[in-house]
Amino acid sequence: MMDLSAAHLESFLEMMSAERGAANNTLVSYEHDLEDVHSFLKARKVRLNEAGSDDLRAYLSHLAGQGFKASSQARKLSALRQFYKFLYAEGLRTDDPTGVLDAPKKARSLPKVLSIDDVSRLIGQAETEAEQVGGDTLAKMRMHALIALLYATGMRVSELVSLPASVLSQNGRFLVVRGKGNKERMVPLSHSAIRAMQAYGQALSRDVAEQAARDKAGDKESRKDPQPDSPWLFPSSGKAGYLPRQVFARDLKDLAARAGIRVAAISPHVLRHAFASHLLANGADLRAVQELLGHSDISTTQIYTHVLEERLHQLVQNHHPLAKQAKKQD
Repeated sequence: MMDLSAAHLESFLEMMSAERGAANNTLVSYEHDLEDVHSFLKARKVRLNEAGSDDLRAYLSHLAGQGFKASSQARKLSALRQFYKFLYAEGLRTDDPTGVLDAPKKARSLPKVLSIDDVSRLIGQAETEAEQVGGDTLAKMRMHALIALLYATGMRVSELVSLPASVLSQNGRFLVVRGKGNKERMVPLSHSAIRAMQAYGQALSRDVAEQAARDKAGDKESRKDPQPDSPWLFPSSGKAGYLPRQVFARDLKDLAARAGIRVAAISPHVLRHAFASHLLANGADLRAVQELLGHSDISTTQIYTHVLEERLHQLVQNHHPLAKQAKKQD
């Protein structure tokens, strides 16, 4: 680029490096994206530094026609916004042509959902391991309690691992969960989740008592997780004091592998999705599911109705006799 646009582009990249501390990869990306739009505008006999909103809108339409995903278009638009804001701030332009441009709408991806059979296999595997003698029994009982609680309540993983130990003293079939924005909500517990939590709580109490006895006897070197007198249901010696969600996610994948479930399809959040989708599939009210999940906006919950619609569509396409006949004709 040898025209005035080249000088402006060079100045822009220098500013991003010196003043914003942009990484080299970011600078290369900006340069590539701006070179691309420059080439497009050059064919229209428009200089990059002089382009108007309609020129840039035409460029975005061109990207869409070329098959660029909305995320790629949005990234290129972001580079354009930064560049023209720089020109405006430096007094090289009296306007910002990107100010009236709308960001390309990204298609909302549907959440991954496990089938009821897969969830049953996963919980069954955890329960079987928790009942086996030998190994780290407390860790196995903890995993069973974690999965049973997560699928029974649909809690966020951060809400689950940070449950207080005081929930063990509750006798009802509901838990009070503190979620986003410090808001509290009540979530129901299934009988199986209550049994798993109580069994784990009893094992935890025994472990803490045994550890306290060892400490009293002066056997300090035998200390292990969890620490006595922890306020958390799932204590850990880590900084937060409770089980890190990354550790739970790792152990969950290991359990899924032992249960014969595809590891790539499993995560704590997928179990939350399964909770919501399975409720809706069995006739639950959307507003009720919204309350259980702790969503402030029902549009967030509605994504699960799209999951069901997609599954129903696939069901018809794969099993309806007329759909099969149409496939044969094609």
